[in-house]
Amino acid sequence: MKNIKTINDLINKIKITGDIPGDVVSVLDSYGCPNTAIHSKAVAAEAGKLAEKFGANRQKSETAGWLHDISAIIPNGHRIDAARERGIEVLAEEEIFPLIIHQKLSAEIASCIFKIEDTEILGAIGCHTTLKKDASDIDKIVFIADKIQWDQHGNPPYLNELLEKLSISLDHGTFYFLDYLLQRETSLKVVHPWLKDAHSQLQKLL
Repeated sequence: MKNIKTINDLINKIKITGDIPGDVVSVLDSYGCPNTAIHSKAVAAEAGKLAEKFGANRQKSETAGWLHDISAIIPNGHRIDAARERGIEVLAEEEIFPLIIHQKLSAEIASCIFKIEDTEILGAIGCHTTLKKDASDIDKIVFIADKIQWDQHGNPPYLNELLEKLSISLDHGTFYFLDYLLQRETSLKVVHPWLKDAHSQLQKLL
């Protein structure tokens, strides 16, 4: 992997053509993250299918899916410093477990390097791991697509029930996964406050 520590290191080094899928694969492959490229392709396809199912914008959902993990090119040990350099708020939970802040870094890279200006796309990228309160349908779609097409081997243990809940509604599927995590709170490294907020809001709604 090339020695990348901050987003500023990337700005003048990455050349973008405007072909999001091609650019994402090229960047991730170039910086030693080919598995993330494969995962991103799968999440983008899943997000597109979910967008069709739930009446959301397919192109925006797919774009967010392609870019959601683009910050994988920044090593985990440098992510907190990279966030602070760009003026991104770092929560206590993110400082304890820096992996989580990759969602915010991905949104920043999408904006300043891939020149994404659409706030719906950037918002979905920026909360795809934890979700957040007042989430849009595209936020929920990318969040769920990332969980269906997880980046580990085999099928996730929650998949069948998640798909069953999605057959009821997007909110039912989203709440199921949030609740699945919180029921296993003791096994998590941290519980991000955005996740708690999203869970609480959907619980009241449903």
